[in-house]
Amino acid sequence: MNIDYIIKDFITGKPVRNAGPEASRQIFEKFLVNQKGYTKKDIKVDEELIVQFKGEDYVSAIDLIVCCKEKALMAVTCVAGSIGSYEREILAGARLVYDYQIPFAVSTDARDAILMDTFSGKSLGQGLDAIPSKEKALEMIQTIDYKPFDENKKEREMIIYRSFNLEKINI
Repeated sequence: MNIDYIIKDFITGKPVRNAGPEASRQIFEKFLVNQKGYTKKDIKVDEELIVQFKGEDYVSAIDLIVCCKEKALMAVTCVAGSIGSYEREILAGARLVYDYQIPFAVSTDARDAILMDTFSGKSLGQGLDAIPSKEKALEMIQTIDYKPFDENKKEREMIIYRSFNLEKINI
């Protein structure tokens, strides 16, 4: 007998299926609030992202968007497998989800994390300690220049996101 276990999302309080990377997401949400000092209001869950491919819209979602002073600071993908396998997906998502690039992209399994600079695509650190606290984020946000993603590269980035993100399409 196959039973889907429903749990309550830590941030939203809404019921979610406890399958795949959901356990990682719940642990990471608690980590952000309890250890890094963010409030639940600072964190958006399942932020919709629509990409176009061959003239069709594909609806997906970014697992978490961590905000600071009402601006998105980090786009996060929570995974059940190798965090390195999802770096390119979350970079593309951080570049596409809003009309500006989210400065940092994070791939995590809640035990480890990779923090990347969205603008350059370069890794800034690995491990949960690399995730900036809210206190640090408040300092960083003052010097970040929010800029849009290059329109000439958008189509390619959408293809990359869709390719890496097929299991989340049309959720």
